[in-house]
Amino acid sequence: MAAHIRRRLRKGATTTAVAAAAVAALAASQAPAATLADGSAGSGDPKAAGEDTASGETDGAATGNSPYYTDLPPLVTPDKPGSSSNLPAAGSAEAGIPASVLAAYKQAERTVATTDPSCRLPWQLLAAIGKVESGQARGGRVDANGTASPRILGPALNGQGFALIKDTDGGAYDGDAVHDRAVGPMQFIPSTWASWGQDANGDGRKDPNNIYDAALAAGRYLCANDRDLALAADLDQAVLSYNRSTEYLRTVRSWYSYYQRGTHEIPDGTGTLPSIPSTPSPSPSPGTGSGPSAAPSPKPSPDKPGGKPSPGPSKPGGGGSTSPTPKPPTPKPTPPSATFGSLENAGTGPLRATAGQEFDERVSVLARNAVGAPLAKVPVTFTVTGGTGTLFAGGKKTVTVRTGADGTATAPKLQAGEKAGEFTVTAVAGTVRPRTLTYAATVTARQADAIARTDEKALVAAPGEKFADAVTVKATYKDAAAAGVAVTATMVKDRLGVIDNDKGPYFKDADGKPVRTLTTPTTDADGQLRLPEIFADDNEGTYLLRLTTEGGASVVVELTVKAPEETTPEEPAPDATETPAATKP
Repeated sequence: MAAHIRRRLRKGATTTAVAAAAVAALAASQAPAATLADGSAGSGDPKAAGEDTASGETDGAATGNSPYYTDLPPLVTPDKPGSSSNLPAAGSAEAGIPASVLAAYKQAERTVATTDPSCRLPWQLLAAIGKVESGQARGGRVDANGTASPRILGPALNGQGFALIKDTDGGAYDGDAVHDRAVGPMQFIPSTWASWGQDANGDGRKDPNNIYDAALAAGRYLCANDRDLALAADLDQAVLSYNRSTEYLRTVRSWYSYYQRGTHEIPDGTGTLPSIPSTPSPSPSPGTGSGPSAAPSPKPSPDKPGGKPSPGPSKPGGGGSTSPTPKPPTPKPTPPSATFGSLENAGTGPLRATAGQEFDERVSVLARNAVGAPLAKVPVTFTVTGGTGTLFAGGKKTVTVRTGADGTATAPKLQAGEKAGEFTVTAVAGTVRPRTLTYAATVTARQADAIARTDEKALVAAPGEKFADAVTVKATYKDAAAAGVAVTATMVKDRLGVIDNDKGPYFKDADGKPVRTLTTPTTDADGQLRLPEIFADDNEGTYLLRLTTEGGASVVVELTVKAPEETTPEEPAPDATETPAATKP
């Protein structure tokens, strides 16, 4: 028996060396594996390298740092540096992923892309973790609903080479009422599953042994703490939150890179099973030697709190070595029920109002958590941007509102400015990776549906003179006075205003030069407008002035230019006292 144990330990050591060599070879082949965020080189799995996993401290790891498979993918050399190898459908058996398992990974990617698009979860990462944790659900041994059969259980986490985790689920998930065990294709410990479990296949159960439920739970867990998995540092932290081991990270990274090169679907139950599990190390006893059966002495780890760093560097010019500064543990992921996932439009309709009026519609958003349920108490900042002069009620351009119990936040009413045009309202929520929604809004000019002169007096001027009477009009909208309506006044040749007139009456601009179109007049509070003085040139005739409003109302006014009529002086009547001429006899 002792010989058997020694052989197993030697095999474990050899396996670690082979794995390290394979990773080095993979890098040398210029495979597109992402660089580790910290660049830290581990000496293997914490269970084999003396990291303190037997103490019961799991740092919130999803698997409780339970065992995993250390097999590495076959080396695939690109055709040339920077290119990728397209694996054929009948390529390496390791590139094949059982149909139900592959479908579950891709479904999880789509679901998370909807509820947390900024996470950018790739299904290949789920496949890499699934390969390392359970060999893709033991080669795809799942039933029609995606449930592993038989169920997949890790060893009891009893502190014998693993973390010590006493039972948390009464054996409901793992069948062990004494210690917890990692459960299912993605190897969640029961306490983690209680917070992150999902029902992705719609059967009304959150089952860690179901690949669809487990894949979605893993995806949401990896996206926790506002991670963006397109960033190498965030991806590394996500993987390490699953199992606190740099060797585990290296192994997952290798499979992730491999699956990014190409995969293909194979029938359920025909997947290639891994053969090399990680090897736990018994807790060292005082006074034990360094023989084959003894575990390496624990060493302080810069990745875990509690380790004592080596003495600092000696004074400048002196010898001595420096140990890395201890790093704080990776934050424990916030449960999905409290994790901000997405920001959505909560049914806001078209935002349109007339200048100076209040908008009928209000901007409303909906915040959801990482599992798609409404999330309360999320601060949402609404900001108005644009040159229309529009503001929120109270005269503010920016307001912050917290979501209610239904996950919605509604901005105050908008008050349109006096300038017509378009503007935007932006809603922003979240701090690490803010989610943003932008709404387009429009302020339309004040309108009138009718305009008419206030009197019927004829407008006449002599050539070269000005018209004695001013043109006064009144605009109305739905029979009520239309205040602030812009009116355009143009000298035209036809009543439809198709052809402008460059002769005849005119206005004067600020420099006293003739202009025959005015675009700036607006009606007063009573809807009335009195036009500036109008002058006649030397051309006699009848001319047309057309006034139009926003809303399409118009009126045509006749202007007559003619010289005044000449009057003939009357002959004086005879004087009554004058003596009549003598009559001839």
